[in-house]
Amino acid sequence: MTGTQEPDLHEQHRGPTQEEGDEEEEGEKVHVSVEGEAREQEEEEEEEEDELEELPYPTLAPVVLLALTQTSPPRSWCLRAVCHPYPSLILAILLNCVTLGMFQPCDHTPFFLQALDDGIFVFFAGEMVVKMVALGVIGQSGYLGDTWNRLDFFIVIVGMLEYSLDGHNVSLSAIRTVRVLRPLRAINRVPSMRILVTLLLDTLPMLGNVLALCFFVFFIFGIVGVQLWAGLLRNRCFMGEDVKIGYYRPDGTDDHPFICSTERENGMLRCSDVPRRRVGGTFCLLGAEEARPEMGLRVEEEVSCVNWYQYYNECRAGEINPHKGAINFDNIGYAWIAIFQVITLEGWVDIMYYVMDAHSFYNFIYFIFLIIVSAHTHTHTHTHTHTVLAHGGIYWVSVINIIKSLDVHYMKNALR
Repeated sequence: MTGTQEPDLHEQHRGPTQEEGDEEEEGEKVHVSVEGEAREQEEEEEEEEDELEELPYPTLAPVVLLALTQTSPPRSWCLRAVCHPYPSLILAILLNCVTLGMFQPCDHTPFFLQALDDGIFVFFAGEMVVKMVALGVIGQSGYLGDTWNRLDFFIVIVGMLEYSLDGHNVSLSAIRTVRVLRPLRAINRVPSMRILVTLLLDTLPMLGNVLALCFFVFFIFGIVGVQLWAGLLRNRCFMGEDVKIGYYRPDGTDDHPFICSTERENGMLRCSDVPRRRVGGTFCLLGAEEARPEMGLRVEEEVSCVNWYQYYNECRAGEINPHKGAINFDNIGYAWIAIFQVITLEGWVDIMYYVMDAHSFYNFIYFIFLIIVSAHTHTHTHTHTHTVLAHGGIYWVSVINIIKSLDVHYMKNALR
């Protein structure tokens, strides 16, 4: 029994070793296949890198518009024109600025000026098409992938819309306003100007705290103005509710309105302060009952010199505010307009006098305090702006150096 059991034990001992050997062989095969796949991937990547290095412009898309490669004749010409811009682009932009300055909307546009403007538009449209063929339309390196190119695209499309609607019964004033954006195309052509504009745009978010402070000042002073003087700048002196003549106008106009104060307010002007009527340089002293009926109430007669202004004795709200309704504190929007005019120190004294006449003499404290606070805020904004630009300048000096190095590397690749 012992002899018969030994082979079985030997076979049992031998079985696992064979299985382990098979597993080792399979593992070696898998390892060899993985190494082979890795080598194939490396070879493919090397081939792709060699292909990119062989391209004239490695940073641009190899194929655009489904079939145009970098070496095909139409695209190669466009790439040469885009990557080596000529001074004619800047000259066209400068010439466009001249034509815009000579444009006369009220008179008939001269034929030469109109033809020159049409030629400049065709030049800009052709430039856009050349760039689309060279760079492609979409994608990170495409034409519309750049912000400044999108601005050029918008200007050209609006110009096409203007020409397509010309001759129809459509107002083109709003569309023609987009012509003002054409000189901005120079920013995309001059690298140093583009960097400066980008710097200014990037520093705007850093001024958020200062803008929030300015908004807070406007909001607080606007609320105070609305609570104190809403509707008061409409006050005028009327003859009475039964008399439909209107209110008192100095010199017959509303250029310098007579804003009165009601009985419940403590303003500086009352309807009793309305000056006497003058006829031929003489003040009228007669009342309506003293005029002779047989002579009539004619102004040129000496006896008809009646002081009608003495009957403007009722102060109530009219329909219009000073300066054709532009200056008032009826709501927060108009209050901000008045506050902005005050802090610019342009005509702020008239606004202060209007409020003092209608409400109280001590309202000058509001305007003096507003000017002091706005001056302090302006000084803080000016200092903070210089600080932000100084830090941004240091940052952009390094950016400019990087751009210069990239340009040198790009030119070397372009010349290969």
